[in-house]
Order: sequence, then structure tokens, then C-alpha cells
Amino acid sequence: MRSGYKKIWDLIHLVDERNRGFKTSLLLWLTISKKFIPSVANIIWTDMENYKIIRKNQFACSLMQVRRDKKIPIALMQDFEEAIISQAYPVFEVNSENELLPEYLMMWFSREEFDREACFYAVGWVRGSLEWEDFCNMELPVPDITKQQEIVDEYHVIKNRIRLNTRLIEKLEETAQAVYREWFVDFEFSDENGNPYKSSGGEMEFCSELKKEVPKGWSAWKIKDFVVDMKNWATPLRDKIEYWNSNDIPWLKTWEIHNNILVSAEEYISKKWFKNSSTKILPVNTVLMAMYWVTAWQVWFLKFEATTNQACCAMISKNINHASYLYYFLLSNQEEIASMANWWAQANLSKNLIEELIIILPDEEALRNSNLSVLVDFWHKKTLENENLWKIKDLILSKMASRS
Repeated sequence: MRSGYKKIWDLIHLVDERNRGFKTSLLLWLTISKKFIPSVANIIWTDMENYKIIRKNQFACSLMQVRRDKKIPIALMQDFEEAIISQAYPVFEVNSENELLPEYLMMWFSREEFDREACFYAVGWVRGSLEWEDFCNMELPVPDITKQQEIVDEYHVIKNRIRLNTRLIEKLEETAQAVYREWFVDFEFSDENGNPYKSSGGEMEFCSELKKEVPKGWSAWKIKDFVVDMKNWATPLRDKIEYWNSNDIPWLKTWEIHNNILVSAEEYISKKWFKNSSTKILPVNTVLMAMYWVTAWQVWFLKFEATTNQACCAMISKNINHASYLYYFLLSNQEEIASMANWWAQANLSKNLIEELIIILPDEEALRNSNLSVLVDFWHKKTLENENLWKIKDLILSKMASRS
């Protein structure tokens, strides 16, 4: 055994407390992302007395199909004092919190290296399940309790910052969508006297393309006329390793588009392929819409230069004010756009369909004063900060092996 390391079975023991007498009815489910979530299973006519009780600072895990899923679903109970879970899950707790902090142990279980080691041992069954004995035979470094607490505290600082940023991003999104509706759907933007335009008697005129009244001077355009350019290109061959074995040019895939801002790409293509292809670099502030597969009609605001394939429709605007307005127009009209899709084996939009969508063209002052672009930039800043914090969090986990 490595110096400073101990086997899991020297540090924990199994707990098997059943829900006799219906002590609690809160049923939790253990996810592959190592979290407990309330179960939505139908438990009518189910004997809940045989379910296991799990209490705060206890663990539950699933050792089935570890090799297939490439990780162990395992979580530490912290959000509830007690709950019940399936009797199929082993429940355990640390022998002594003076020797091993439960949160420190959960950090170790969260490491990618831990899941890879578990996959190595999960070879004894057809489904790649892990034996309890093999799980307990795995090792981890156990520094003194003061050092453990320092590592846990450092980790929580990063996690809490990520959590706060995530909440702020959600509020920014809610605010931006509310601003869009107020200014460009309800037409209640501030007039020259600071009053809501439409309800204060602002001058309106009928727009035949939209079949409704809009503020005077505003007009209806097709998206292809509203934007500077619209693009979608072919995908390079996957069997050409030299096309992909690089970190040259960010390459965007359909399943990265989830009504979001991304600050990095999962894949890159080589300059060699790019040079000999028809694809072009998309500029910052391009708005993209997925046209195929499960993310069809979802949109994405591009905040770094990249390129993409024929499954994404890229819309390049003349400035960030236009791009921000276009993003929220597409976001707010997703249900209508979805209803236009062709359905075969999967949802299927077309670039031509998106080009023909009708969008209101406000005056430039309204686009600027709505501050949608300010909200987008702040959203981008917090998203970028979160990505960097995730890297720091992963670095803390990866370095646990060298900090014992």
C-alpha cells in the first residue's frame, strides 16, 4: 500500500436501516452525476417499509453497470436529515469523522481518476458491475484531519462561487427575456417622458406582415434581410484523423447548442482541413440555431471565433445590439419554429425556413436602449468565469493524491 493511503474498507462500514413503521416517505433517486434527487416513481401499492433509510452524512452507491457508464453513481447525503432509497443501493458511513471527513471522502469519489480505476475493476460481470469487495479494496490518501478540512474548505469556496454565478446567470436570463417581452412584444419601452410607450398612447400602426399593430416607424423584415449573412457548411470526414488531431480551430456540434452561451468548444479541426474546405470562421456575436436532431430549434450566442457544420444555421448580425435582439426573438418563438419542422426519424429544420421567419425591426435607439447586449455581455462574463472555476475545482480534485 502506498504511504499515506488506506483502503476504503478500513474507513467505512455498511448501514442497513429499514423504513419499518414508515418513519419517512421522502424517496430519493441516485443519479449518475453523483447526486440525490427526489424520485418521481409511482409508489402506489408499494411496500415502503423495506426501503433503506439514509441519513445526513451517509453515502449510497450503485455498483451496477459501472464499466458501461464509465463512473460510479455515488453520493453523500447532505440536503436532508433523512430519506429512503432503493434497497438495491449499499448505504455506508465513515467509521469516525475524527479520522475521515465525509465531505473529503466524497471529493475523492468525485475524481475522474476514481471512476477510471473503478472501471478497471468492473470486469467480472457481463454488464460491467463492480463487486462490493473490489470497491472496498480501492485506496485513497488520508492526511490528518486538519489538512482534510483545509482541502474541503478550499473546494467549497470554489463550489459556492460556481453556485452563486449559476444563480446570477439564471437571473440574468430571466431579466433579459422579461426586457425583450416588455420592449419588443408588449411595446412598453420608455417613451421620451419615461412612460411605457403603448399604454401611454404611443403612436401605433398596423403591420400587414405580422397582422398586428407595432410602434410607428417599426417594420417587419425576413431574417435573411435582417442579418448580414446566413451560413451552414459540410462536416469533415470523421475517418480522416489528420482533420481532427489538432487544437487549431474550434468546431461546434449540434448537441452543444442548448439556449446558451458557450465559451469554448469540445472539438477542434485542423488548419489543413479548414484551408481545403468551404467552411469559414464565424465571428464573435454570431447567433446559431440547431436544425437537426434532439436540439433542433435551440439557439446559441457565439462569443468566440469558431466554425460549424450543416446541422447549424449561423446568423451573422451587423452589431451586438442586433445579435442580442435576434437571439431573444428566436428564443421566444421556439414553439412556433418547432411547429414548422419536418418530422421523419428526427426533427428537421431548414436554412430556407429560418431565412423566411418574420422579425420586427425596431429603431436603432430602441435596440441600444433596451440593454439586451449589456445583459448578454454580463452573462458571457459569468459563464466564462464559471468555466474557469470548474477547471480550478477539477484541479483541486486531481491534486488530492499528492496532498496527503
